[in-house]
Amino acid sequence: MKKVKVSKKLIATTLATLLLGSGTAFAAYNVVAGPQANDTGVTPLGWTVTPAGKQLSLGDKPWGGAISPDQQYLVVSNDGEGPQSLQVVDIKQQKVIQTISYKSPESLFLGVAFSPDGKKLYASAGGNQKIRVYNFDNGSLTEQSPILMKDQNNTDFNPAGITVSPDGKFLYTANNLNKSVSRIDLATGQISATIAVGKDPYMVLLSHDGNSLYVSNWGESSVSVLDTKSFTVKNTISVGLHPNALAANPVNGLIYVANSDSDEISVVDSQSQQVVQTISLAPYRNAPTGSTPDALAVSQDGKTLYVANAGNNDIAVVDLGDGEGHTEAKVKGLIPTAWYPTGVFPSGDGKQLMVLNAKGLGAGPNPKHTFNLWTPESQYIGSLVQGTMSFIDIPDNKQLKEYTKQVEDNNKVYKADGEQKGDKVSPIPQFAGQQSPIKHVIYVIKENRTYDQVFGDMGKGNGDPSLTLFGKDVTPNLHKLANQFVLLDNFYSNGETSSPGHEWVTAAQSNDYSEKGWPADYSGRRADMDVDAIQTKEGRIWANAKRSGVSFRDYGEYINWWSSYDKTKGWTPDDPSIGNNYDANYAGWDINTTDMTRYNEWEKEFKQFDQNGNLPQLETVYLPDDHTAFTAPGKRTPQAYVATNDYALGKLVDTVSHSKYWKDTAIVVTEDDPQDGPDHVSALRTEALVISPYTQTGKVDSTLYSQVSMVRTVEMILGMKPMTQFDAAAIPMLNAFTNHPNFKSYSVEQPKYPLDQLNGQPGPVAIQSSPASDLDKPDSGSADKHNRELWKAIKGDQPYPESKK
Repeated sequence: MKKVKVSKKLIATTLATLLLGSGTAFAAYNVVAGPQANDTGVTPLGWTVTPAGKQLSLGDKPWGGAISPDQQYLVVSNDGEGPQSLQVVDIKQQKVIQTISYKSPESLFLGVAFSPDGKKLYASAGGNQKIRVYNFDNGSLTEQSPILMKDQNNTDFNPAGITVSPDGKFLYTANNLNKSVSRIDLATGQISATIAVGKDPYMVLLSHDGNSLYVSNWGESSVSVLDTKSFTVKNTISVGLHPNALAANPVNGLIYVANSDSDEISVVDSQSQQVVQTISLAPYRNAPTGSTPDALAVSQDGKTLYVANAGNNDIAVVDLGDGEGHTEAKVKGLIPTAWYPTGVFPSGDGKQLMVLNAKGLGAGPNPKHTFNLWTPESQYIGSLVQGTMSFIDIPDNKQLKEYTKQVEDNNKVYKADGEQKGDKVSPIPQFAGQQSPIKHVIYVIKENRTYDQVFGDMGKGNGDPSLTLFGKDVTPNLHKLANQFVLLDNFYSNGETSSPGHEWVTAAQSNDYSEKGWPADYSGRRADMDVDAIQTKEGRIWANAKRSGVSFRDYGEYINWWSSYDKTKGWTPDDPSIGNNYDANYAGWDINTTDMTRYNEWEKEFKQFDQNGNLPQLETVYLPDDHTAFTAPGKRTPQAYVATNDYALGKLVDTVSHSKYWKDTAIVVTEDDPQDGPDHVSALRTEALVISPYTQTGKVDSTLYSQVSMVRTVEMILGMKPMTQFDAAAIPMLNAFTNHPNFKSYSVEQPKYPLDQLNGQPGPVAIQSSPASDLDKPDSGSADKHNRELWKAIKGDQPYPESKK
């Protein structure tokens, strides 16, 4: 990725990405994230995806696949949150010729393997604790009785990667939730042995002689090597962080390991069982992590390694030299893919690559959003984005050079020129040594709303009032804040749901483990995820603050999400890097604790800081009430939850603005994700605010920003380095700020809806005066199905389903 200098004036008008074939730059304020013309797309980061070759539509989250022994078919495992499926792709015809679908709790997860004769196909069923078995005949799958993975202890194996022995007698499974590998006797269909390996095993790979089995331990930094005859662990090899994909060189037997969170390939000598070389995949010198390699393939001549970089949306073409391991390998060039490539398969004749792209061209609008995950019409963001497959001719040197330039153009790194006007320094530092007049940042994280759900009725900016469910009658403070400060109408979530969403807002990345784990978790197909495996190399924003000498305090974010609340200890962090910098009396995720209770606890400490003059430079504050409990009996109504959230945020801003810290503080606010609502622009567009004397302008800023732009802006203000390639490349929120601060304080608006209103109680129906009142009209056509369902549920006409946080 290139570093490009962009002036403050131009950063709003120039998004330095090019549409494939058009050669025309387009303006950041005119671009929305999602599918574009000419089979291109724009990610929430503002990066363009311009996939090479012919594109074929697939299902939801194609994580795995396998080519048939006769090289005629590729079978894809689609493992998303909605309906999962196996799809058979005819390689010559370049089309899907069969789809077998599974609704939750029936599942698939990652692993696909053929028998050596090609007559059987096996697929991991993840949380179903079984291996699916199919007869395969002339491109057609017929499901047979599965292999049940059961033992006396009812072990939660959750099989992931699988492989079949060269003689076809045994199948080996990486048991992702059991820190083990099992050997299954295919003649009996029974587990013959299970052996412990490292954390969260992902993939298994047999050596060419079948005597060694390599296992990538996704949750740590190791590869286990098993002796297949004795079925014992004969070696554990240290590699990079969170290894996933494995591949073997057909010529010299070298083993390649993709290290997803250190952006490198470990080359293992199969004889010495040692790492003999490490291949960097960094897109530029000293780049932070983020390339996220997650799939590998080696050419038949052993001279080229193909690496799917999920984070950079490309295939790295690695020159392996003489194919004997004597020459140092290096990246020769890059091939552009669609969003988040997850598989790469050379054709049998070596003339073509087939690439799986988990997120295709991204998410478009979802005005008909519902929570019925099992229909294509649901437009629920968790299952809305469909995968694709690219058929790419192997490029010659000239074409590879052009492709590489295209990838660099797609993934620009922005670096703004410094700008000073007289003695007024920009509040966002734009060059080394510049100091911001803002010394403190309060980073507020909320739950699950789209832009249109809240701000569609603003009367300015790009909103659709017919999709507004929690408008000005429920959220008077959000509306007042957006009017008094700055309205951000082109701001996106980088993740689809809360699990990856909280990683994006705190770590500027959702790693491969997070991305591939949450769909099964959210759809009830597996147990909760490994909190340690979600951790990226540089950690979260509080770890960055600690490295940077920035004082910080956490209120509720990453507090008792993955662990149980202990009354004797109070609320405690799940991330050790938070240390003691948290308030044990401030609640984490708990739908029964109101945001006003949270605010009152925060206020106690803030007043002490204000009195003592020791406010931390960074505070993270979790206010999750806008998630709501829907219409659960005995809980507050959805409007009461959202109104409480609105009031708590308004009180927080009021408190800060009447303190001595107002003059040098910024309050940034974002949702963790947009999963609970519709939007007419993009299913990933979400609510966000930037509140400070330096943003009190009343303007609309339509620059394309995302959660990572907000993280980068916080880092720039506080003098912190980027944590990943994504915040390093993010467009900073320069246009939301001004050099002319307005120090007028903010006065909180009192709630217009009773905060204690319970479901089932008679009382006011919210937002009767809002433009969304046409939800009462059965044939209005302008209101989406999801909002209509929630509207009816609010009035007691029907129940409403719950969703994950």
